[in-house]
Amino acid sequence: MPIKLGDLAARFDCKLVGDPDLAVDNVAGLQNAGPSSLSFLSNPRFRKQLAATRAAAVVLRAEDVDESPVASLVSENPYADYARMAGVIHPPTTYPAGIDASAVISPSAKVSPSAHIAAHVSIGHRSTIGENAYVGPGTVIGPDCIIADDCRLIANVTLVRNVSLGLRGILHPGVVIGADGFGNAMTQDGWIKVPQLGGVRIGNDVEIGANTTVDCGAIEDTVIEDGVRIDNLCIIAHNVHVGAHTAMAAMTGISGSTTIGKRCLFAGKSGAVGHITICDDVVISGKAVVSKDITEPGVYAASFTAEPAREWSRKVARFRRLDQLVERIRKLEKAGE
Repeated sequence: MPIKLGDLAARFDCKLVGDPDLAVDNVAGLQNAGPSSLSFLSNPRFRKQLAATRAAAVVLRAEDVDESPVASLVSENPYADYARMAGVIHPPTTYPAGIDASAVISPSAKVSPSAHIAAHVSIGHRSTIGENAYVGPGTVIGPDCIIADDCRLIANVTLVRNVSLGLRGILHPGVVIGADGFGNAMTQDGWIKVPQLGGVRIGNDVEIGANTTVDCGAIEDTVIEDGVRIDNLCIIAHNVHVGAHTAMAAMTGISGSTTIGKRCLFAGKSGAVGHITICDDVVISGKAVVSKDITEPGVYAASFTAEPAREWSRKVARFRRLDQLVERIRKLEKAGE
């Protein structure tokens, strides 16, 4: 949707350096932007690309204005303001209200007249679909689920049972919410399945990526608070509690009954063992696993990066000799007493 730079500047409280009547109708990276594109610069590493950009305008910080060959929208947080502007230029697709003829809906379910129910959707007993919700093709909503207003379930989403999704939630293809957690009790005769009786409560403005799973609680509910962002291919186990505005990158795994604070960040392939508590404002770096409570905000890391195989083999050989070295030191210390 075309919009003038002057209107963007006023709407998002940015200082405009350039022609307020110049319009943009798409967004693009600095290298690929065209004469009607809006771009952004938030990472200093890409300043070289700024000099050659063909964008109509760039969202950037005040210290980068002099380097910009095009109109500039000056922001204290260029990436966030770019995201807001991109949402105006490329608004979400809207769908007409209605229910596809192939959908199967329980007589006890309640579907808002303004909702869009796509092809081959199944909605179970006593479930509720809110105003302007979009339930994409192939989605299965089990019994006793609540989908609040303005939610988007893109396609092939499964809500097993007793799941509540807050306002403006976004669930991407393949998401499974409310499946049984991994609850088993060992006996002499083998495993006994522990009934998983809780549900899942998800707050407002939560987005969950493709093929991510959030298990139901064993007894109490699994809880994801407002504003949480979960990437693709993550696993949230039963009775986990995720604090507001926490974000998890792809392949993060959180074991059962872990409590995570607000505004935490989990990098790719990171995780946490079960039954621990992580306080607010904690950053877990890539591939790190939290194995005990974290009570102080900060950045936590514990992983090895890739290096030439010969060097790594040499280090592993040294690791294997550590016990021998420790024993030698003990003997030397004892002899010197």
